[in-house]
This record gives sequence, structure tokens and C-alpha cells, in this order.
Amino acid sequence: MAAPGVDERGLFAQGVRAVLGGWAALQLALAHGFGGPQGPEKAAWLAGALQEFFTQNAELGEEEVEEFLAEVMDNEFDTVVEDGSLRQVSRELLSLFSRASRGDVGGVGAALGALARRGPALRAALAAAHPGDGPAHPDPGHTHLEIGHAHPATPPEEEESREEEEAMECGTPPAPPDGWTLVRRRRR
Repeated sequence: MAAPGVDERGLFAQGVRAVLGGWAALQLALAHGFGGPQGPEKAAWLAGALQEFFTQNAELGEEEVEEFLAEVMDNEFDTVVEDGSLRQVSRELLSLFSRASRGDVGGVGAALGALARRGPALRAALAAAHPGDGPAHPDPGHTHLEIGHAHPATPPEEEESREEEEAMECGTPPAPPDGWTLVRRRRR
């Protein structure tokens, strides 16, 4: 994929900011200070670093983007993401980059609109998040951040609603069911 031009870069930049702003794992890490007092600056840096990563690397694959995000979350936010959103965010960023590179203003706009509709659910999930015991982890230097109260023995039946499908298409899953671990903070 060729590097996008100036207008396309602006489209992609908007998309990156929207995806990161709607990514529950990153927003939880920020809300709970996992990035330290410079967390918001680190998130802004991540947006720029992602834009640069995409424009400097031709033909990025989903796994490469996922690894980049995982490394940044671990190194900059002391966070191990376990909710599957790394893959979803990677897919959305790749899709946005492709659309922006083609100058597909309508496609980028539709994705931005879907992310905006996801906002209220994300705010509710962030408000409900709390540190918890979570499942035992072999490294005692981890703190789990959970949404809800208890880990279910088996996940509840998956219900595919229009809202959940939109959220998945936007690179951020809907809030996990009560008690599911979303992110794990690695203490240093």
C-alpha cells in the first residue's frame, strides 16, 4: 500500500484518534493512571506513532499492528491487554488506512460515525471498572482491572445485536460481561 498524501493523512489521523479514543483498554489504562502522570501525553504520542508506523511501513499485516500496540501498551502503560481488542483495533486501523489511502472520505466518515455511537457504552464501562482480584496470575506483580463483580465460570451466551456488531466493526468490542478481565496492569 502506498503512503497516503496530505489529505489522506488528515483522514487517517482523524481515524486513529477516534479508534484510540474508543478503545476501552487504552481508556481504562488512562483512567486508572496506568501510564503514570504522563498518560495523556503518551496516548497522544501513540496516535502520532501509529500514523508514522503506517506511513513508514508498506503492506503492514494485522499481526504487525497488533504486536506494535501490545508493545506500546506494555512498555508505556504497564498494561497487558487480554480482551481481544488488540486484534480488533489492528483491523480497524488497517481498514481506516486503506480507506484513507484511497481518499474514501465516506468510508472513513462512516467508521468515525460508528465510533461516535459507541461512546456512551464506553463511558458506562469506564465508570463501572474497578480493580479486582481476577483469576490467579503466575506473576504476583499484576493487578487486574475488571468490569463487574465476579468472573463467571463460563461466558454467557453471545448475543449479536446491531450495536455490538457496529462496535466490533469500529475496532473496539462492546464492554465485556460483568466480571470479565479487560486489562491487566503489570507492576514494575
